Amino acid sequence: MKNLNLLASCFGLLVLICSCSATNQLTMGALEPAPVHIPKHVSRIGIINRSLPSEGNRTLDKIDKILSAEGLELDKKGAEAAITALQEELQRHDSFEVVKILVDAPEVGKGLGVFPATLSWEKINSLCETYEVDAIFSLAFYDTDTKASYSMSTMQLPNSIGMDVPIPAHEVRLRTVIRNGWRIYDLQHKRIVDQFVFNEGLTSMGKGINPIKAVEAVANRNEGVVELSKNMGSGYALRLLPFRTRISRDYYVRGTDNFVVAKRRAQTGDWDGAALLWEKELNNPNRKIAGRAHYNMAIINEINGNLTEAMDWASKSYADYRDRNALRYLNLLKYRFAQNEALEQQVSR
Repeated sequence: MKNLNLLASCFGLLVLICSCSATNQLTMGALEPAPVHIPKHVSRIGIINRSLPSEGNRTLDKIDKILSAEGLELDKKGAEAAITALQEELQRHDSFEVVKILVDAPEVGKGLGVFPATLSWEKINSLCETYEVDAIFSLAFYDTDTKASYSMSTMQLPNSIGMDVPIPAHEVRLRTVIRNGWRIYDLQHKRIVDQFVFNEGLTSMGKGINPIKAVEAVANRNEGVVELSKNMGSGYALRLLPFRTRISRDYYVRGTDNFVVAKRRAQTGDWDGAALLWEKELNNPNRKIAGRAHYNMAIINEINGNLTEAMDWASKSYADYRDRNALRYLNLLKYRFAQNEALEQQVSR
């Protein structure tokens, strides 16, 4: 009973503390710049596939396929699916004039499931001139590795009179890991714009009266590998495009009656109405209250997209009124301002 009373008291104290918090949290949408910035001069893209095994590696590649219980064409199909998905995703956006797969490109030093040596700029220049593109996107490698595990189980099969009966069965679990690496070559600046590796996996299971039948039961694994490869190709394209996210901010809801009423207005979505009440506290003789009001004016300006004004208000809140939360907020605003500048460069390309 004492423990229950102690737990109830702690819970009540927690509720009281939360209800007396000086701040509330809001979330808002924000557009973030792409993780990879494609230079403005790049409008025509050529995609090459370096992932197929070279003549010197073909024997080892066959051994790997046998050990991994892979179909002979699985890596090829997966690589082609990834490249096609990349092309289709980039073509949906207006940033690029041409996106084409260079299916008949000459030998470019293909190799195993690791990053091969970078192509020479002479080779990149030759590809760009031949196919009239500004940059080369390379699927540098693509590899699937499948591990099989076996266990005994049971399965239901009809007997001679049509009734299902349990019989011993082999259960096979196939764990397939897909790895692929991408590079982007910018000819004009002669630099590697991006180098990135995906590493994803999928699991398939099947049962059969013998191990071979069990493996046949997970034949749809190949379809799963191709589909996951498509997702990887699309996912790589998204690294090159701005994306939407949500950010959180704290704002003051206590100090005077105006803050309390402003809180209710904010909760209904009337942020401008809340700001009218915060403005009334800017010259409050209590410096703590005035600092909170300046802080909240930074919040409303960020909500309205005025980051420069928001930074000014947050700076005053910290410098003039020593509101420590304002300094943390000011740093967040500076970061977002820098992100917006990078975003403007990407959007204007």
